[in-house]
Amino acid sequence: MINFVWLIPALPLLGFLILSLFNKYIPKSISGYIASAALLGSFIIVLNLLLSAINGSLTPTVVPLLDWISAGDLKLSLSFQVDNLSVWFMTIITGVGFLIHVYSISYMHDDEGVTRYFSYLNLFVFSMLLLVMGSNYVVMFTGWEGVGLCSYLLIGFWFKNHNYNDAAKKAFIMNRIGDLGFLLGMILIYTQFKSFEYSVVFSQATKIINPNFTSTIVFAITLLLFVGAMGKSAQIPLYTWLPDAMAGPTPVSALIHAATMVTAGIYMIARSNVLYSMAPCTMDIIYIVGTATAILAALIGLTQNDIKKVLAYSTVSQLGFMFMALGLGGFSAGVFHVTTHAFFKALLFLGAGSVIHAMGGEQDIRKMGGLMKKMPITFITFLIATLAIAGIPPLSGFFSKDAILALAFEASPLKWGLGVFAALLTTFYMFRMLYLTFFGSFRGTHHQEEHLHESPLLMTVPLIILALLTVVSGFIEVPHVLVQGGDWFSHFLSGAGIAIHEPSHISASTELMLMGIALALVISVIILTYIIYVAKKTLPVANESELSFLNKLSYNKFYVDEIYDAVIVKPLGWLSDFSSNIIEKQFIDRIVNLSGKAVQFSGQSIRYIQSGDVNTYAIFMVLGIVVILFINFIL
Repeated sequence: MINFVWLIPALPLLGFLILSLFNKYIPKSISGYIASAALLGSFIIVLNLLLSAINGSLTPTVVPLLDWISAGDLKLSLSFQVDNLSVWFMTIITGVGFLIHVYSISYMHDDEGVTRYFSYLNLFVFSMLLLVMGSNYVVMFTGWEGVGLCSYLLIGFWFKNHNYNDAAKKAFIMNRIGDLGFLLGMILIYTQFKSFEYSVVFSQATKIINPNFTSTIVFAITLLLFVGAMGKSAQIPLYTWLPDAMAGPTPVSALIHAATMVTAGIYMIARSNVLYSMAPCTMDIIYIVGTATAILAALIGLTQNDIKKVLAYSTVSQLGFMFMALGLGGFSAGVFHVTTHAFFKALLFLGAGSVIHAMGGEQDIRKMGGLMKKMPITFITFLIATLAIAGIPPLSGFFSKDAILALAFEASPLKWGLGVFAALLTTFYMFRMLYLTFFGSFRGTHHQEEHLHESPLLMTVPLIILALLTVVSGFIEVPHVLVQGGDWFSHFLSGAGIAIHEPSHISASTELMLMGIALALVISVIILTYIIYVAKKTLPVANESELSFLNKLSYNKFYVDEIYDAVIVKPLGWLSDFSSNIIEKQFIDRIVNLSGKAVQFSGQSIRYIQSGDVNTYAIFMVLGIVVILFINFIL
């Protein structure tokens, strides 16, 4: 099966080319099936690789495709790294991506640009596969940039809306800021190791024992790479693009926030775990940024009323949890949470899309309510995902979040407390959204109520499959305290060189107690939320002026966008205007125009030589003869 690895990214790329080049000739009704078939083919190949990895017959391999770059000492090939880590991410990307494609067939069937939409989706998946399959940082960076381009195309898919265009440009620009850090980190890697290949870089790094090296160069490399991850995975301060990415179609939100773009930063750090293990200062920074992001995004999510915005901030917060795990040295725990999050977050976004579809495009949860009766499948699957993200056993979120909290407690009880606080905030706003959407009486218009209906099979079947995965996926990594030898996933990733990190300093009784306390607090928050929004039928206020100071802070996202606008955007706009109107027009343009006039004057002076007048030519001949005779006389 290794010989067919190249087909995994090639099939989505082929789907993109077919849909793009033959857009006018392909019926819109089958474009979604072409894109889905391309991804299904990739998923089947990946599934065979996964089965080989599970039974232990997959040996970590670099599959060379072609010699790509040759410049001086730099020899770079386009080659793929096939090991347990890359295969696992390929499984998530192609599996969840395929379900999103199938869902989109029904969700987007009335859209005029449906063929263009599916071509972008295929290109997106191709770019993400290239990112996780590359055997060196250059191939990874190529996929990294491709994902950024595709996010721009998909967020701004409905480009006739200027607000959506602005959101797309914002995502593109903020990601370029992070990408600059990634690029500088790559330059440092090549400067130090004379290679971009993972195997060469990691093996050389482990052989260097110079303390000055580990404290400076590796710190600089890992910090710069993390800056790239901050942009792509929406961490403070480069997180504000992600909520605005809700401008795109809802399945795009599921693809960006669950299986592809936002997990790129996690994959990059997990892949580079050898370097990060040598840079404890960078690890501390990753933990601090991740924790701050998890709490800040959760605080903002408490007061949002747009169903997609709530899920967007929950994504930012959950990404913070993943970085929290990475910063604590739990690389396998971080990847484990990526896995469970991919399933329940894709389910939440697709469930939200089902609701929006039934509501005729309405996204305000204050105008919903009582939908469980009209949309039972959507409700049940949405409830499963909400319970999972809250960490209710035996759903997947319970196991992945507990793994992170155990690592945090091993570091310090304060870190555990911060993690639990972020988890409780998540529970509150997620159940607030669930209750306001599905419980109580309907608060929309009479016209909307008459047309409420469950979504078609092409939309509900992916919901059911994701719900099943949300239920069972947590059992791949069960804590020792519950099942002896249950940490299968950590041992699976160790085959890709990721060290197993277990909270060895926590006794079984302490870990059980921590689980019990966290679970009791989560259940208490669920009950509290039920009392507020179901029993007492409390509704979020419609008028912002009625909000308290703290609620207004949260509702306005702590004015971070306004601060960025005042501190960065407007000064840069002023500087651009000054450069354009004063420096360019008053100085540069005048210098350029002056040089042009000088040339024009010279040309007008010389043109008399070729005037076409015989008398003029005779005069010049006489003058030439006089000059020649004069020179000869002098000499």
